[in-house]
Amino acid sequence: MKCAIIDDEPLALGLLESYVAKTPMLELCGKYASAVEAMGGLQSNPVDIIFLDIQMPDLNGLDFSKTIDTARTRIIFTTAFSQYALEGYKVNALDYLLKPISYVDFVASVNRAQKWYDMMVAKHNEATKYEHNGSTEQVVLKDVDSDYLFVKSDYKLVRIDFSDILYIEGLKDYVKIYISSEPKPILCLSSMRSFENALPSDTFYRIHRSYIVNMQKVRVFEKGQVVVNGKYIPISDSYKEQVQTYLNKHLLQGR
Repeated sequence: MKCAIIDDEPLALGLLESYVAKTPMLELCGKYASAVEAMGGLQSNPVDIIFLDIQMPDLNGLDFSKTIDTARTRIIFTTAFSQYALEGYKVNALDYLLKPISYVDFVASVNRAQKWYDMMVAKHNEATKYEHNGSTEQVVLKDVDSDYLFVKSDYKLVRIDFSDILYIEGLKDYVKIYISSEPKPILCLSSMRSFENALPSDTFYRIHRSYIVNMQKVRVFEKGQVVVNGKYIPISDSYKEQVQTYLNKHLLQGR
């Protein structure tokens, strides 16, 4: 989830920034010392979640929150004053964190935000999916003997070269395709089975129920996991044998 922090206290801003940095499901896209400053930044760089202080000069957090489209962006208030809690929920805030904020409380709030975000993504994909072979799964389009495929994502078909794919992660009814040329994964309403059938079997291995890996991008094999672009990906027991077969084919045998 893309997020922004708005707080006029430098220490609070720094603390929340450190929390975001060590929370995998968050990407910090902006930090602002006032709501007025944030108005311009968020217009050109929208986010999914805003961590918003309430008592700030010029424009307080409650008034600023009323300018936010909560269908696209949700608010998590961060304040030292509990008396604003009721007003916070009136503006459809996801949560209300009281300072000093512990990392445990922060993560609990982020998990609540993740549930909202997943539902939002699912509704969006539900609106854009179309029928294929009697199912409602988005099609993975691939020409025979080609070295690329097209997937439908956000109302458009996106070409993805096989050589650009790092790994694919399955998440319920959709998948995330992580590629080397983009900082964010491509989201596609599809199944892992569709990708398994479309990708070259000599290069792409399913190593877990939720992961398909481009073996040419693996830099480290460890016990029970591989490392791709700094990401540690587990190998489940049911796929260990085929991973070992791959290793046997490519392992340099010493004396």
